[in-house]
Amino acid sequence: MKQKTHSASKKRFKVTGSGKVMAAKSCKNHLLSSKSKRQKKSGRLGVHVPAGARQTLSRLLNISQ
Repeated sequence: MKQKTHSASKKRFKVTGSGKVMAAKSCKNHLLSSKSKRQKKSGRLGVHVPAGARQTLSRLLNISQ
């Protein structure tokens, strides 16, 4: 039987062309009026997932690493 991709993970993480896993930065959903422009701008780009979590995510996303 084929293994299914974890639906919540595929919405939250993205795999780059080089195989790295990216996640969205936190603190970008609400209460934005009190945050500085620098804080909001730094949240636009994603962050690389640490190496310790890559093995778990590769199993959830059905990617080989």
